Amino acid sequence: MIVIPEERFVESPYIEWVAHGYTVADGLAMRPAEYNWHLIFTRHEGVLRTLVVGASEAARPLSYVAGAETLWIRFKVGTFLPHLPATNILNREITLPEGSGDNFWLESKVWEVPTFENAETFVKHLVRTGAVTCDPLIEAALRDELASASARTLRYRFQNSTGLGQNHIRQIKRAQRAVELMHQGNPIIDTAHELGYADQSHLTRSLKRFLGYTPGEIVASTFQPG
Repeated sequence: MIVIPEERFVESPYIEWVAHGYTVADGLAMRPAEYNWHLIFTRHEGVLRTLVVGASEAARPLSYVAGAETLWIRFKVGTFLPHLPATNILNREITLPEGSGDNFWLESKVWEVPTFENAETFVKHLVRTGAVTCDPLIEAALRDELASASARTLRYRFQNSTGLGQNHIRQIKRAQRAVELMHQGNPIIDTAHELGYADQSHLTRSLKRFLGYTPGEIVASTFQPG
């Protein structure tokens, strides 16, 4: 189980949110499918690990070890590491090389581990050096603002910056919206109809695939996607 005492959204073209927390017990949880990637800094028994966690095509189990302190930086969709293709980190966690003290290596440069308070400044430095960049086409396409872009262009740009196809991201977004509606008291069958699922079975398969839970399990729980 993870306790996250601090979490905040960030006004940044690159960061979605920053969170800081502690693992209070060993455990196993379901990580939902995500189209975002993360930089995660974990310290356990004095050992620092810096992880690049890629987007995830489907829900999968994730284990936790007690006693770890963790800082998460979740990047906005369309933000990516030019030297580390999104397709190479899809469904993967990559441990970055350690530096001395509270430092790590990224793209042949040593970086100091950020804090919960200075994460935006840290990411600005990454952007300034070209270690992180953003493709504005992605969010525009997801808002249906690029009717003139060719299917080939969209396919390449989505794969390059997210590792996922545009339709796959839309399916994840629809599953997340289904959870929101059900938590607002919307009946399961009405949620399926409103969001364009063929029937309740289709909704069930989608939520099980992308979130790891059935609609009934989600209604009975406090599960929140993302």
